[in-house]
Amino acid sequence: MRRLDWKRLKKASEVGFAIIAGNMLLGFAVAAFILPSGVIMGGATGVGVVLARFIPLDTALIVLCVNLLALALGWAVLGWRFVLATVASSLLYPIFLGAAQRVPGIEGLTADPLLSALLGGGLVGIAVGLVMRVGSSTGGTDVVNLVLHKCTHIPVSVAVYLTDIVIMGAQAVFSDPEQILYGVVLLVVETIVLDKVMLLGQSQIQLFVISSRYEEIRQKCLTKLQAGITMVQIETGRTRSPQRGVLCVIPPRKLYAAQSLIQSVDPNAFLTITQIKEVRGQGFSSERVYVEPPEIPAR
Repeated sequence: MRRLDWKRLKKASEVGFAIIAGNMLLGFAVAAFILPSGVIMGGATGVGVVLARFIPLDTALIVLCVNLLALALGWAVLGWRFVLATVASSLLYPIFLGAAQRVPGIEGLTADPLLSALLGGGLVGIAVGLVMRVGSSTGGTDVVNLVLHKCTHIPVSVAVYLTDIVIMGAQAVFSDPEQILYGVVLLVVETIVLDKVMLLGQSQIQLFVISSRYEEIRQKCLTKLQAGITMVQIETGRTRSPQRGVLCVIPPRKLYAAQSLIQSVDPNAFLTITQIKEVRGQGFSSERVYVEPPEIPAR
């Protein structure tokens, strides 16, 4: 029971840290690079930028109001469980944004709009990725996108594009062509970085080895690499001889050692190397369970 409670506490701590760190970084990126440069962007921040031209309030306060309205919509359509998972980011981001805007000199870090778009997009991608990795969201238009998906059954990705196009289009009315182009750069960089952060530490390498010395390769991969092995029944293409292939999934850092090991056993082994985005199961997403191999009866 204590062990279970400790795991839950550790998991809750990781989720809380990711949400706080992500929203803090997001507030800094928007305050330091996006708002001062006038680069357009989507999301609740984009809505806040548009409304700030008509309402004499801080952008952070407007974003907070937008997030609260989105939470109310999510409560009505998606239920209270979704709201509980999103409320932290919906409240923390405007607070961190407002605090960052009050840091002296933060708006003067750079006057180069391209540098602002690159740094802003990269930091926003990291921030949103940290939050999304733990199953949360930054609130705002994310809630609207999910509501659109539930009510109209359009894919969430399509809803994201539609809302961002509308928000960025509204900002484009008040922006010059360069700011619009820099906004496109920011969006591209944000998407690339977000994808990398979501997969960070989860990608693995899959090796598939075809060799007549498969038994020796199997043994060495088990003992030297401490890697799990799956033996695959195959048939050679030319001679149609039955054979076994060795399938192995390892972390990227073990790739060089694995290649050297296989080549030392059979220099003519056929080896394919594939990068896998994510692996789930024993030894990766859960603890490895060691099972003694069955005894082979003596003949």
